[in-house]
Amino acid sequence: MHRIKKVFKNTRVIVLFIFILLAIVAIHPNPKAEGVAIRNVISNSSANLAGIKSTTPNIAPMSRERIIAVNNIPIKTVEDYYKGIGDLEPGRIVRITTNKDTYKLTVKEKTKTIELNETETKTVIEIVPVNKTINGSLVTVNETRSRIITVPKTKTILLGAEDIGLRVYKAPNTNIRKGLDLQGGTRVLLQPETKLDEPSLDMLLENMKERLNVYGLSDVVVRKAGDLSGNQYILVEMPGVNEEEVRELLAKQGKFEAKIKNETVFIGGRDITYVCKSADCSGIDPRAGCGRSGNAWYCRFRFSIALSQEAAQRQADATADLEILSEDNQQYLSEKIYLYLDDKQVDALNIGAELRGSATTDIQISGSGVGMTKQEAAINALQNMKRLQTILITGSLPVKIDIIKTDSISPILGEEFVRNALVVGLLAILIVVIVVFLRYRKLEIVTPMMVTCVSEVVILLGFAAIANWNLDLAAIAGIIIVVGTSVDHQIVITDETLRGESKKIFNWKERIKNAFSIILVAYLTTVVAMIPLLAAGAGLLKGFALTTIFGVSIGVFIARPAYAAVIEILLKQ
Repeated sequence: MHRIKKVFKNTRVIVLFIFILLAIVAIHPNPKAEGVAIRNVISNSSANLAGIKSTTPNIAPMSRERIIAVNNIPIKTVEDYYKGIGDLEPGRIVRITTNKDTYKLTVKEKTKTIELNETETKTVIEIVPVNKTINGSLVTVNETRSRIITVPKTKTILLGAEDIGLRVYKAPNTNIRKGLDLQGGTRVLLQPETKLDEPSLDMLLENMKERLNVYGLSDVVVRKAGDLSGNQYILVEMPGVNEEEVRELLAKQGKFEAKIKNETVFIGGRDITYVCKSADCSGIDPRAGCGRSGNAWYCRFRFSIALSQEAAQRQADATADLEILSEDNQQYLSEKIYLYLDDKQVDALNIGAELRGSATTDIQISGSGVGMTKQEAAINALQNMKRLQTILITGSLPVKIDIIKTDSISPILGEEFVRNALVVGLLAILIVVIVVFLRYRKLEIVTPMMVTCVSEVVILLGFAAIANWNLDLAAIAGIIIVVGTSVDHQIVITDETLRGESKKIFNWKERIKNAFSIILVAYLTTVVAMIPLLAAGAGLLKGFALTTIFGVSIGVFIARPAYAAVIEILLKQ
């Protein structure tokens, strides 16, 4: 008992337990976590309009918002959730209870509008900013104006209830992030057609992330990778998306079009030569500013773009015969310019009257944002402006992107991987325990050795939780290497200690020094061997290399000294 107390008072053992405690806090285990976690919220859906936000990729898994009830019915599994929203009708109020808040959303109608071969007159009411002189000062005020236009008659067909817009998955019970190998999804390896410099590659990564966000995908990992030959790659990981969806999505990326009367006037990349993002030619429109409509505020943004001469001429031809609609100081053409990303409309903008029939290359794009407050509306407008600027830029990616490889793993297979990994890990530990016990036949050696191995794994997982590592099969292989190395090093310490008794080396520090000289050589050899793997296999082995390097480092500098201290206390006569 005296020796046990002495073990727990040892400084190196205390340091080890402090790291274990910090790791457990970082992992934040909670096996009783309820509900389903929100992975994504579709833009402009009922859930989005009710105030439910999409989860940012960098947030810790245990901090993600979880749905725990739908209409006061408890939700424990993904199947419970989809069963709870399966029979919703248009206009019905749905109560979504999460671990953070309660939301009331109205189920939207799913409709389809078709044009008829008839026309009708329609009165349009607009809020128009007007410059007026009041008390000798020029100010901008908002006036409500109406005008009559002729539009085709349409018919709206009700198709049923629209999806409320939530994408969910099984609630996590730790902060350890699962890679695609363990949670299912698709991994895509892309390669630029020509090699890019670092700024261009960074811009390409940012634009790809924005494109994926435009399509409503979140929790997506987009990172650069390479190999030992110097080739550049881009690794995209999308949980919950199958291979067919990924190929369809990435194959269409880059098609940006602007249309007037169903005629394409310019295409992103080929026709857009410049997009302004500086403060002098982009931001909140000073002429329109912000105004209030009912209970909501709106703010208008504007920024400049430059077209090629050919695109400018196409725009001139498309607007030559359009009518000019005058509203005091505001003059627009009778047709709007519609912006499409991969055949999906993302905006519809007014065309200034001065552009009618004019082959100008410098034009101004405008739009708006709304919010419950003026500040919220301004922030929303700037966000919309940035998104649209990025869409215009991403139409002119520096190079073509080729799909090199796709790996698709079903969620069921991912769960099977987790179970198999746990079973194999427990069997490996059991075999190691048996072998070590047969070798030494002393619990004073076997018990600290196994405790040290488990401690290293816990600390490594805690570090992975803090660093936002994804735990995939490569990382699990690295953990197995770490455990094997740990056992090997501890056997070296034990053997050198016992051999010191046979050689009558009575100085315990000398015995430990001999052991650590061997361990440090083995450690440096392992680290040097792992460094090339950081870039090998287009970065797919990076998780294995990093896990191994950090794992053996934790062992050598934290766990091994504690084990040596325990062995010295327990075996010293």
